Amino acid sequence: MKKKEFKSESKRLLDLMINSIYTNKDIFLRELISNASDAIDKLYYKSLTDDSVKINKESLEININYDKELRTITISDNGCGMTESELENNLGTIAKSGSLAFKQMDDVKDKDIDIIGQFGVGFYSAFMVADEITVISKSMEDEKANKWNSKGLDGYTLENCEKSSIGTDIIIHVKEDTEDDNYSDYLTEYKLKELIKKYSDYIRYPIKMEVSHSHKKEDSDEYETIKEIETINSMVPIWKKNKGDVSDEEYEHYYTDTYYDYEKPLKVISTSVEGVVSYKGLLFVPSHAPFDFYTKEYEKGLSLYSNGVLIMEKCAELLPDYFSFIKGVVDTEDVSLNISREMLQKTKSVNLIAKNIENKIIKEFMTMLESDRENYIKMFKVFGNNIKFGIYNNYGVDKEKLQDLIMFTSSKTKELITLKEYVDNMSEEQNDIYYASGESFEKIDTLPQVEQVKDKDYEILYLTDYVDEFTLNALVEYEGKKFKNVSAADLDLDENKDEINKINEENKNMFTFMKDIIGISEVRFTKKLKTHPVCLTSKGNISVEMEKVINAMPGDETINAEVVLEINENHPIANKIKDLYENDKEMLEKYSKVLYSEARLIEGLNIDNPTEISNLICEMISK
Repeated sequence: MKKKEFKSESKRLLDLMINSIYTNKDIFLRELISNASDAIDKLYYKSLTDDSVKINKESLEININYDKELRTITISDNGCGMTESELENNLGTIAKSGSLAFKQMDDVKDKDIDIIGQFGVGFYSAFMVADEITVISKSMEDEKANKWNSKGLDGYTLENCEKSSIGTDIIIHVKEDTEDDNYSDYLTEYKLKELIKKYSDYIRYPIKMEVSHSHKKEDSDEYETIKEIETINSMVPIWKKNKGDVSDEEYEHYYTDTYYDYEKPLKVISTSVEGVVSYKGLLFVPSHAPFDFYTKEYEKGLSLYSNGVLIMEKCAELLPDYFSFIKGVVDTEDVSLNISREMLQKTKSVNLIAKNIENKIIKEFMTMLESDRENYIKMFKVFGNNIKFGIYNNYGVDKEKLQDLIMFTSSKTKELITLKEYVDNMSEEQNDIYYASGESFEKIDTLPQVEQVKDKDYEILYLTDYVDEFTLNALVEYEGKKFKNVSAADLDLDENKDEINKINEENKNMFTFMKDIIGISEVRFTKKLKTHPVCLTSKGNISVEMEKVINAMPGDETINAEVVLEINENHPIANKIKDLYENDKEMLEKYSKVLYSEARLIEGLNIDNPTEISNLICEMISK
């Protein structure tokens, strides 16, 4: 028996391995299974290049066994095995990878051989849950077998042993439980199956394990437990199958089973890219928002696989925030991982895959709009605010690529339409895109400001979501057409503006008196109103609706839109206030407050002094 110590740098690395590099103890099994898969890959490759190596491909497999009493887990493969020198080099020197060396061989590196391991550290992740590891291996190039054993930092022993078949057995002795960690969980059938399904479900070779089943005895009501060898993993991931070989039902079942959804997805997006970076992806558009979608606990991201091995359950870098509702997987060899294979390194490859996925989603959504409008509208009603958010977030950087995906309700059809559809329906004399904001379609429809636009037979976009007006402000224009708020103070479609300007000039002293009483920027007559006596319009970038949205947000700061009280010059109230200004300014003060409060109520704004206004109205009615 040879007893050896790890080199000093290996000791330091091993200590890091156990305490720092890996953050999730569960992945130890993933790493050991990946090593076993690599060993079988090497044997299979040898059989293709060396006629003297004969194998039965169907017999290649990985076996997992556990013993609660002995507190051991054994991972066995019938791959290429290791010689004494390979055991010493690969396991005695931490971070020396046999898999990496194999990939770099001249006759291998240009071949399509998927080898998972590359750092040579994954094996040592087992020390997170084990206090002793034994490796028994027999190489296809050696008659004798060898046993490697280590209890961690103290070093390792290496000796000859007996093993009847080629391959490797890794026996880990699981640590005793502590107050913080229940290591005994790893010695249960349920936990081991869970880890295999989660991290190694798509390893290409069968992962077999003895599992218990309860069977009813014949001619009896009693049950008995029978142990059977089962293949735990699926082996071939659904996203690696030819699209034509997978039915819609199979995609739906995969989605509902994987993401625990009770409804099938609205859209399945399958993608396969080869080039500067190569990857396969399978994306799903859910039919409804997850229960935690609007909470801080929700995590966006796609599952990231490398050669069928789960690396990250939710890789946030692969999805922009405005597509955070998309679920799915990406499988690639072309991203750089950190040493623990738990996190991505920041590389151009990651950014390129993310950009390709984003473009693919946009393209698929545009196709849905054209050929599957019903489902697109279903999606947009649930997740449309996310896409609108993407337009005004980051100072509108992404607005051009998202502007054709957003929809608003049309005043004419009361159905959702796109901006392109609005522009295509515009008459030749119309130069702008008109919109109106409010709590509901019904309330917007009755706004006084809507009258003049409808009178011109112009279509209006009804904005009812809190993000809508911010979105259009970020866009500024679409296809050269500017967005115009029907409640903007500077919007006047009346062709004879000189007349109303003259009337306002004649009454400017009265309006100054009124605006000082109610404390706003301006009061004036207007011809834009047909039947309504008053309306409230706004100046500047902050509209009345935006004021409501911003002030409803958490925080102590409030903002006020710069509003204008507009009075219908053709309504009897116009002559009334003129008369009051000449003969009863005290009563005009009261009228001014009531008219302003009326305009605020129409806009859905609060009145600061409701009791005073109520008393004033009662006083006027009683006269």
